[in-house]
Amino acid sequence: MISPRWDLLPVDESASTTLAAALNLDPTIARLLCQRGLSDPELAGRFLNPSLDHLHDPMALADMGVAVDRIMAAIARKERIAIHGDYDVDGVTSTVILRRALELLGADVMHFIPERLRDGYGLQPAAIERLHADGVALVVSVDCGIRGADAARRARELGVDLIITDHHEPDTELPPALAVINPKRHDCSYPDKHLAGVGVALKLVQALCRRAGRESWLPGFIKVAAIGTLADVVPLVGENRVIAKIGLDLLSRGPHKIGLRALLDVSGLAGKTIDSYHVGFMIAPRVNAAGRMSTPDIATRLLLAQDESMAEEVRQLAQQLDGENVRRQAEEAEILTAAKKIVQTDPEVGARSVLVVAGEGWHRGVIGIVASKLVDAFHRPAIVLSVEDGVAQGSCRSIPRFDMLSALERCAPLLVRFGGHKQAAGLALEAERVREFRLAVNAVADETLGPEDLMPRLRIDAGLTFRGITGDVAAGVLSLAPFGAGNPRPVFAALRVEIIDGPRKLKERHLKMALKQEGRIFRAVAWRAAERHDYLAEHKAALDVAFSLEQNQYNGQTSVELTVADLRKSEDLTV
Repeated sequence: MISPRWDLLPVDESASTTLAAALNLDPTIARLLCQRGLSDPELAGRFLNPSLDHLHDPMALADMGVAVDRIMAAIARKERIAIHGDYDVDGVTSTVILRRALELLGADVMHFIPERLRDGYGLQPAAIERLHADGVALVVSVDCGIRGADAARRARELGVDLIITDHHEPDTELPPALAVINPKRHDCSYPDKHLAGVGVALKLVQALCRRAGRESWLPGFIKVAAIGTLADVVPLVGENRVIAKIGLDLLSRGPHKIGLRALLDVSGLAGKTIDSYHVGFMIAPRVNAAGRMSTPDIATRLLLAQDESMAEEVRQLAQQLDGENVRRQAEEAEILTAAKKIVQTDPEVGARSVLVVAGEGWHRGVIGIVASKLVDAFHRPAIVLSVEDGVAQGSCRSIPRFDMLSALERCAPLLVRFGGHKQAAGLALEAERVREFRLAVNAVADETLGPEDLMPRLRIDAGLTFRGITGDVAAGVLSLAPFGAGNPRPVFAALRVEIIDGPRKLKERHLKMALKQEGRIFRAVAWRAAERHDYLAEHKAALDVAFSLEQNQYNGQTSVELTVADLRKSEDLTV
C-alpha cells in the first residue's frame, strides 16, 4: 500500500475572516467555503441554501426552443414519441423523468434503452430503424447521441425527427439532428457546463413544464434526477448541487411512488435520511446492475411504476435488481483479481504509466468498475479490455492529471470507436492491436505524466485539534453536503494523537479504534486499512491523523465520530 503525500490546501485568511463575519459562520467552515471558491457571501449563501429558484432558465440552452416546440406539436398531433436512453444510472433516470413528464402532458410515448451486450453503446442507426418501424415520428435521446452522426443521418433519411440531449464531449461537428441540446456545445453560452445527462434531461422537463404552465411538477422529477446526478460523479456545484441537495432531501422525506419506494426498500434505506453515500454505494449499484448484467429495462420499469396495484410485480423487479447486483459483485471480484495479477506480474503492463489489461471473455458490464478499482489501487490511469470474437471492448478511468479522452483522440487510428470524458471513456479496437494500443497510449502519457503525477496525494483542508471539534463545526461540515466530485468531503489533520483503544480489526478489512488528543476522545474507523494494524499498534502512542467528521445517530442521540483517511507516526509528517 502506497502512503499518500499530504497536501495542505492554502486559504486566504483575510477572505475567510470576512466571510465568517458576514454569514456568522464558524471560522473552520468559512475556511472550507473559501477553499471551494466561495469567498463571496452571496455565492456562499446560495451554496449553503440551494433552492429551485437558483436553476437557470432552460431556454438559455442552445436549441431548447426548437425542441420544446417540436415536442409540444407532437403531443398536440398525437404523434408517437420515443425516448432513447442509455443503460447506466444516468441514462435510466434520464429516461424515467422525461417519459413520465411526457405522459403527464398527454403524449403517446415509449422508451428504448439499448442492451450493452446486444446493441452496443450509444445512438445507433439500427435503433432508429427499429423505432421508425414501430411508428415513431419523433425520437428524443437522453444521455447519448452527441457523437451519433450516422444515426442522425439515418433518421433524416427515414423522415424521423431527432432531438439529441446529452452531456458528453461533442465532436468538431454536431450530428445533423433537428435539435442538439448539450451545454458543452461550443456555440452554447449556457452558464453551467457540467450537468449530468439527467441534468440536461431535467432542463428539457423544466422547459416543457414551464410551457405547459405546470412548473409545480418540477420537485417530483428532482429526486430521481438526484440519483442520476450523484451516480454520474459530476461536480456537485452550481445546478448539480441544487439537484443533488434538494433531491436527497425529497428522497429522505417522501412520500414516493411504489417503484421508487421498492428500490429504497431493497437497498435497506426505507425511512432513513439518504445521503450521497447511500446513492453511490447502495441505490446506484442496483440500478446499474440491470444494465451491466442483463437488461436496463428492469430498473426503468421499476422506477416508472406508479400504480399501487402493481405491488407484486414491483417487488419481483426490486428483488431481480438485488440479485443482479450480487451477481455483478461476484463477476467484478473475479475480474479484479485477474487484472491485478496481470499488473503485478507482467512488466509490459505494470511498469507503464497507463495500465492496459485485457482478458478473454471478461464481462463487459463490470470492466468499468474494475478500471476504477485499478486506479484506486495503483494511482495510475487504467484501461480494462474484454476480448471476444477478435474485438477488444474497453472502459477507461483516469487520474486528475491525465486527460483520457484527449489521449484516445491521439490514438484514434488504432480504434474502431471511442468516446466519453477526460476522466472516463469507452473504446473498441481489434484484439490483435491491443499491444500496439498499449504502447501508443503510454507514449502520450509519457509526454505529460511525471513521477509526481503518479504519486497518490491526500488533500488536507485544515489542521483541526480535537478541542476544535465542536457541535457547530460538525453541523457546519454537514451543511456543505452532499459531498462528491467538485465538493469533496473535508479532511482535517490532527498531530500527536494517541490510540487508547484498539486498533481492532472489523470484518478482517477495517480497523476500529478510540483516539485521544488534549484530553478529548473520539471513536474512529479506518476503512479497508486492516493491513496497517501492526504498524498502528507499534506507533499508537504518537500518530498524526487525517480524518473527516461523521455524525452518528443511535437511539435518538447524535455523536461525532471520525473516519480516518490516513495515519502516520508523528515524526514522519510535515504538512
